[in-house]
Parts: sequence; C-alpha cells; structure tokens
Amino acid sequence: MPDMSSSIRKAEIDKFSKDAPRWWDEKGPFAPLHRLNPARMGYIRDQICKHYGLDDISLTPFKKLSILDVGCGGGLVCEPLARLGAEVTGIDADPVAIETAQEHAAQSGLTIDYRNGAAENLKTKYDAVLALEIIEHVDNPAEFVRTISKLVKPGGLAIFSTLNRTPKSFALGIVAAEYVFNIVPRGTHSWRRFVKPSELARHMRTAGIEPKNISGLVLSPLSGEFKISGNDTGVNYFITGQAT
Repeated sequence: MPDMSSSIRKAEIDKFSKDAPRWWDEKGPFAPLHRLNPARMGYIRDQICKHYGLDDISLTPFKKLSILDVGCGGGLVCEPLARLGAEVTGIDADPVAIETAQEHAAQSGLTIDYRNGAAENLKTKYDAVLALEIIEHVDNPAEFVRTISKLVKPGGLAIFSTLNRTPKSFALGIVAAEYVFNIVPRGTHSWRRFVKPSELARHMRTAGIEPKNISGLVLSPLSGEFKISGNDTGVNYFITGQAT
C-alpha cells in the first residue's frame, strides 16, 4: 500500500477514485479539464521553452528534458508532454487513476513512467515539476511546496496551477460550476482550501523557488474556450518559479 504522506488526503483520493476509469471521457466528470487542457498545455510549453531557450516551433522541443507531473490523474498532461519529446514521470495517490493512465498510454503508443504513491517518496530530481490543480486538495500547502522544491533540479522549473480564494472564485468555481451549471460534481472543491497567489508565492520563496511568472486562466464568454490572461487571476491561475 502506498505511503499516505502529508500531501495525500485519503478523503480527496476517495472522492475522485470512483470516477477515475473515466479520465479520458471528454463528456464525463473530468470534462472541464479536457476543455482547459489546450490553454494549460500552451502555458506549460511557453514557460519551459522560454526558460530553457528551446525551439517553440519544433514538434518535440522537450527532447532530453525530464518532467514530473505530481497528481497526474489519468495522464491528461503527461501524454502531451511525452508527445513533445519529454521523458515523463507521472505520480498519483489514486491507483485506479494510474491504471487508467497506463492503459491509455499503452493504447496511444507512448512510454510514460507512471507511479502510484506520494511525491515525498521520490528521490529523483527533474528539469521541470508540475503540480496542477492539486495544492487545493492537500492538508499542508507549505509542506507540499517544499516537497515539490526537493524534486526540481537547481535552476529547473516548478509550475503550479490552482484556484484563487476570492469572492469571484466562490461565485464561479463553487456556486456556478457545482450548483448552477453542474460543470463539475458537487463537493469537488472546498473554497476555504483555495490558495491566494501571494500565499503560494510566499510558500515557493520559503522553499527555494523564485516565482518568475503569474498568469490567469479565464473562460471566454464568447468562444466558450479557456485562455491565458496576463492580469486576471481572480479564479484560476498559474505560477512558474525557478529553483535556486
């Protein structure tokens, strides 16, 4: 049985595990992640290419880079990273999600190192570590950020994404998404666990990661598509930092 370390809340794992076989169902419970994934992958690609001086026009700009996705779920981010040429490791505390990810990667002909367990148990350091939509589900955000920092090579990147704790995020991320439009299942998020950018940046600096970019993720009311915003971090946002 995997070590239930500080970054893992069993109640949160149980909440998502029942739907884990449907990670790749674009109309299923993880549909919002499928919708935002193009914008999310665009942000990740831009930040990593800029940091490492990579050719962002190349089909495989991440070749020779090692990238870890903490809380990888069914592999929605791991698979695009592998297609971009990276050596990808994905770790998740949900064994059902990992099984789903492994099966889908095999069907897609992709080689990805999926592991079931806690990030605290990893010993390898990576060129980039991703912690996407996960810090709002852990008990101790500061300790979780410290765990991430230990997994990044000196000079490497850590990329976080989460939900801001604002009245706007309560209205859109909880009330509208869970109760009005039923975009995500009720109880998916707890607003009090949302993390303000200032709080996450402080945790990063304390852990030896210097924030370099903060960007929002917003839903366009006209196109219905997600896009990156340079100033609107009121609901969803990313922070990219460099390990010292």
